[in-house]
Amino acid sequence: MTAPRILVMIPTYQERENIDRVLDRLFAAVPEADAVVVDDGSPDGTGDLVEGRAAGDPRLHLLRRPRKAGLGPAYLAAMAWGLERGYDVLVELDADGSHPPETLPSMIAALDGPERPGLVIGSRWVPGGSVVNWPKAREALSRAGNGYVRLALGIRVRDATAGFRVYRAELLRRLPLARIDSHGYCFQVDMTLRTLDAGERIVEVPIEFREREFGESKMDGGIVVEAMRRVTRWGIERRILRRHPRR
Repeated sequence: MTAPRILVMIPTYQERENIDRVLDRLFAAVPEADAVVVDDGSPDGTGDLVEGRAAGDPRLHLLRRPRKAGLGPAYLAAMAWGLERGYDVLVELDADGSHPPETLPSMIAALDGPERPGLVIGSRWVPGGSVVNWPKAREALSRAGNGYVRLALGIRVRDATAGFRVYRAELLRRLPLARIDSHGYCFQVDMTLRTLDAGERIVEVPIEFREREFGESKMDGGIVVEAMRRVTRWGIERRILRRHPRR
């Protein structure tokens, strides 16, 4: 049986201090994987650093975009790039070191587990999952946000906002990726919901999530507001549809 072709997608903006460490850990954990970095015109030269490294490593690729345009569009660009090139498994990984690449082998293996999921999520909020060096207020916000997502959308996923994910390419080919317009971390909830609505299973694997050591978080109030507004709208739409199903 042919081994699956794995592509790890890493969006970056101002991650020069972190990207080398993340790539070193990734290729040590999953040496057979390729990686594509999607850089949104980082003023700190993140893209140039990756370009120089890619010149000596055929596993590494760079997609440059002219300006910061959001997490969702960066991942969608990487997904399109990977699907065009025939990868079988596509992975989302943050560039800041918060996601442990060492957990990727078990997450990838879970695709072939008994549930045959279309999506595996590296989860902070299932038994065995944890966060390290997070302020209590931010942990409370994440837990509350995920609780609201479960309540509003009627789903059971414990960490629907998580950004550490492994997708089957065959699932992504079935989703209307060109029509997705979620930009911030709401993108992760959007993709979770679309995966479930496509009839695919989701498996959550516990991870230890660590707060970044270098650089600044891209999370801000606007991202949270976008997520809550959209989740509320989706929840209302789903309730209306359940009461008045299309015929």
